[in-house]
Amino acid sequence: MLALATIGFAINFWAWALLSPLGPRFKDILELSSFQQSLLVAVPVVVGSLGRIPVGALTDRFGGRVMFPLVSAATVVPVLYLGLSGHSTFAGLLAGGFFLGVGGTAFAIGVPFVSAWFPPERRGLAIGVFGAGMGGTAISALTTVQLVDANGIATPFLITAAVLVVYALVALLLLRDAPGRSVPTEPLARRLGAAARLGITWQASALYAVAFGGYVAFSVYLPTYLKTEYGLTQTDAANRMAGFVLLAVAMRPVGGWLSDRMGPVRVLAASLAVVAAGAVVQAFDPPLMPLGTLAFLAMAAALGAGSGATFALVALLAPAGAVGSVTGVVGAAGGLGGFLPPLVMGSLYGAYESYTIGLLLLAIVASAALGYTLTGVRHAAAGRGGRSPGTGRHPRSGTAGTTA
Repeated sequence: MLALATIGFAINFWAWALLSPLGPRFKDILELSSFQQSLLVAVPVVVGSLGRIPVGALTDRFGGRVMFPLVSAATVVPVLYLGLSGHSTFAGLLAGGFFLGVGGTAFAIGVPFVSAWFPPERRGLAIGVFGAGMGGTAISALTTVQLVDANGIATPFLITAAVLVVYALVALLLLRDAPGRSVPTEPLARRLGAAARLGITWQASALYAVAFGGYVAFSVYLPTYLKTEYGLTQTDAANRMAGFVLLAVAMRPVGGWLSDRMGPVRVLAASLAVVAAGAVVQAFDPPLMPLGTLAFLAMAAALGAGSGATFALVALLAPAGAVGSVTGVVGAAGGLGGFLPPLVMGSLYGAYESYTIGLLLLAIVASAALGYTLTGVRHAAAGRGGRSPGTGRHPRSGTAGTTA
């Protein structure tokens, strides 16, 4: 079940990220401004992020067995539209990108689905492994431009649509929800309201907006940044972005595994410190080789580990019947955290022809999140019956359902 969920997440994220590698191409063909290009790649992010709130709550009610095939099948429609006709105008791309955001909601299905299959002491690693499905963006980065160059603009969209259809059918036949999973009976609005009253919802949301939001922002904007700042070709920039994504993906289960042993607070604190340092280094426009590359790779590793640690915290402290609802809100915060930076970077570059201010803003935000982790989050984690923030031990009576 973990493998099937991870594959589904990766495929839906592959679809979700189809526009990003083609952003520079659409900018040249349609003569878009920097802000319009940023908006184009950001729209699927914000829709997929906000959509996680209802999708997570629906997953609590209906389970991943229903929601994974449903979301995968729904994502086929905008993928086909973009590939066949929607790519010829800016308005068409925005419309297709809006509905392409449905693919980004798959994350909110997988976390409660996977969490229900594992005991508390193994959820950090399990959800980290599932989170590696965000590597679907790397599939897009590595293949989309090459397929367009070789076979035309429709090719990557048609291939992705076919893979989505196959997965929807396989998931419908093989996926099973965990025996004895908690099924809430309250209405959707009431469950979302209950999730909003949980402290863990907002603590994790703040951290995930920085960790996963940073990952999303770089995964959609890095090709543009590298092409503009260092003069790389579109293909070279997309390949380097894929390397960034792959490292972040590999570190996500590592972050979950370390959280199972050291506690998520320590992992989050270390990750945020590395992000702040890497952003400061890159703000001064170092040569791409080796210093710039090292700064980006360090941030990729830290953002991946921090994302895994955030949901290790959620899996431990969220009530069992509310994991989907909490995940939806937290996932939305992470996606929204990725929506704003590309717009800010595009606007700042358009005004100053420099990315320095944008990168310094990232360093400031990461530093603020680090301070919050070491104060408010550490205090909350220590007092909620979950994992001790300084160790990898679980109290004997601690479960994911003990949060007040």
